[in-house]
Amino acid sequence: MAFIATWWPLAVIAVDISIRIAAIIIVPRNRRPAAATAWLLAIYFIPFFGVLLFLLIGNPRLPRKRRRKQDAINESIRQTSEHLDFGTLRPHAPAWFTSLVTLNRNLGAMPLSGDNSVHLISDYQKSLDTMAAAIRGAKRYVHLESYILQADSATEGIFAAMEDAVSRGVTVRVLLDHWANRGKPRYRRTLRRLRAMGAKWHLMLPVQPLRGRYQRPDLRNHRKLLVIDGTLAFMGSQNIVDPTYNLRKNIRRGLQWVDLMVRLEGPVVASVNAVFLSDWYSETDESLADRIDVFSVEPGPGDLDCQVVPSGPGFRFENNLQLFASLLYYAQHKIIMISPYFVPDESLLLAVTTACNRGLQVELFVSEESDQAIVYHAQRSYYETLLKAGVRIWMYPKPYILHTKSLTVDDEVAIIGSSNMDMRSFGLNLEVSMLVRGGEFVREVREVEDLYREQSRELTLEEWQQQPLRSTVLDNLARLTSALQ
Repeated sequence: MAFIATWWPLAVIAVDISIRIAAIIIVPRNRRPAAATAWLLAIYFIPFFGVLLFLLIGNPRLPRKRRRKQDAINESIRQTSEHLDFGTLRPHAPAWFTSLVTLNRNLGAMPLSGDNSVHLISDYQKSLDTMAAAIRGAKRYVHLESYILQADSATEGIFAAMEDAVSRGVTVRVLLDHWANRGKPRYRRTLRRLRAMGAKWHLMLPVQPLRGRYQRPDLRNHRKLLVIDGTLAFMGSQNIVDPTYNLRKNIRRGLQWVDLMVRLEGPVVASVNAVFLSDWYSETDESLADRIDVFSVEPGPGDLDCQVVPSGPGFRFENNLQLFASLLYYAQHKIIMISPYFVPDESLLLAVTTACNRGLQVELFVSEESDQAIVYHAQRSYYETLLKAGVRIWMYPKPYILHTKSLTVDDEVAIIGSSNMDMRSFGLNLEVSMLVRGGEFVREVREVEDLYREQSRELTLEEWQQQPLRSTVLDNLARLTSALQ
């Protein structure tokens, strides 16, 4: 007993030292310095809990099999689309835009296409109703992919339209994220309805270890898109759910989501469809290439240039981060960012502050209130730096959650999609963004920005510097946790 009593503390010390040494070797490898530092702090200050947390969510990449699938998909898309005609591009593209398109293509994006029509839908229910009407007109197939999908009163039109489509012999394929939906209101009811209508549906990134399906639990497929017959598509930031998300806490607080979707016609629809088909193959091992000629494209009624940029842990690089940062450096006059969760890494923060120092007009729209406390406080920790640099911050009023994700540069280029400007969207979520060149579309986005500005209040540096100390402490702690990737 005396021997055990003597060696027990020494064994604990030896294990503790071993953990710290191993962490120095393992944690920083192929990881951002900020993320590595945050993990090392967690492991050093709370060794055993920190190690358990690292084992659970410390790998920011999808399983190797899934990454190999994505590589194969990227190569297939590149080879299939390399010599195809994707419409007539707008003339006089600036050199930097051509360079940006090349960057995106090398990272795994779809080809740049011309002859596209892109129109915004900024009303939440109108967006759902417009998608339902499109589904009712389907003749061959419907491809629906949504981070959150719930059958409720707001989405009844979409579910009824899918039921009608199946009854007419139209193939309906549906993808929904597993972790984002499980345990949520109407989850089982939604799955029962999909089964009953005869839709082909699958969960994305399922966390089901007993079935042999497991990856880091907080890796999510955050994409939102709909494709009808390969000729019409929708994409953006809106989930297929009531604007309260049917959560009691949201209803109690009166929270309502504000979102933006775009309606697409033209060759770009093929690119959106390719994203869906790649996710379908990743989840089901079913290739639809022999049944759907995805790149059989026709000119649309417009003349906008569009490029679809998928991103996520299945890719080797952070495609969306490189896209955003490059645009911020290319901008010459004006940058307007809308992101409900703005938690930039060092490179993006430097790009934003550099734009201010270059004399550009830089504006950021965020929500006054948030549904996610940790992200909300992490975001707030950047406000002082942004305000001092010269960024104008607009606070969209509660109880509304401004969920739109967009970036406009000067008067010629815009990005619309599912990606927030935060480290989660850059490193952990599967996202899809669309780069659009065309002044007429940028003007549509500007009208929405103007509406948001009218409804928001501007946060000033003087107001921010009056924040109580407890808020500053919470903000800084949340900022540290945001780097755990």
